[in-house]
Amino acid sequence: MPEYKTKEQKVKFYKSDKWQALRQQALERDNYECQECKRQGRVYTDYHNPDKHKRLDVDHIKEIETHPELALELDNLQVLCVWHHNVKHERFAKKENKWNDEKW
Repeated sequence: MPEYKTKEQKVKFYKSDKWQALRQQALERDNYECQECKRQGRVYTDYHNPDKHKRLDVDHIKEIETHPELALELDNLQVLCVWHHNVKHERFAKKENKWNDEKW
């Protein structure tokens, strides 16, 4: 079973033809809509987006680092907007308050 622990292993996986085909299947299945936005009653779509940067990611529900056997399982994928994907993976830096005074 392949491992996806190093950056090189992940890059190779995400550039593979198998992943690209499966990613497209997930986008089509989820109608090019962020599934988390949908759960919250909003619609966020990316179908035929003319922008240079993608707005949707295909996310592994169970991460490939810990569940490599599910890396190519369509049922383990969900489409998320870049915002929700970053929230899921806690990619936003937390800003510290530089002021240490009390509020009035």
